[in-house]
Amino acid sequence: MSRVAKKPIALPKGVELNIQSDNVSVKGPKGTLSIAKPAGIEVTIEDGTALLSASDNALIPLTGTLRAIIANMVHGVSEGFQRKLDLVGVGYRASMQGSDLNLALGFSHPVVFPAPEGITIATPTQTEILVSGADKQRVGEVAAKIRAFRPPEPYKGKGVKYSDETIIRKEAKKA
Repeated sequence: MSRVAKKPIALPKGVELNIQSDNVSVKGPKGTLSIAKPAGIEVTIEDGTALLSASDNALIPLTGTLRAIIANMVHGVSEGFQRKLDLVGVGYRASMQGSDLNLALGFSHPVVFPAPEGITIATPTQTEILVSGADKQRVGEVAAKIRAFRPPEPYKGKGVKYSDETIIRKEAKKA
């Protein structure tokens, strides 16, 4: 058995794990998430923890992957996930208009990004964007879509970047 699959998943208070024959759903204060469970992988709940086991040796890697996804779902419905983006550049700013994110990124027009269902977008300052939600994959996907409007360039570092991202700078041409 893989090391990841052997680790139990701790279920915090207020989080319910429901196991059907082909589906695993997690319900908590921040929402409900579910994933399809492959045949041959068993999920059991003992003393407030969830354990996974595979019936076949070929399913062991998939068991570790499913365990990691379920652990992220439990963390998401209890605490949630968050990505922070920074806007670097003169005149680059972000603001919320209802549920839409309005970005001024140096184009001739403003970029309007509607917030998907289940994702919360906030702008604490004009140059910061906070993307939060219960589903880790969707939070990362939305943050990547916002970053893709103007990725950081290597000469001046201008663009939309993750707050923990470091931009490797290039040297300018010499005359």
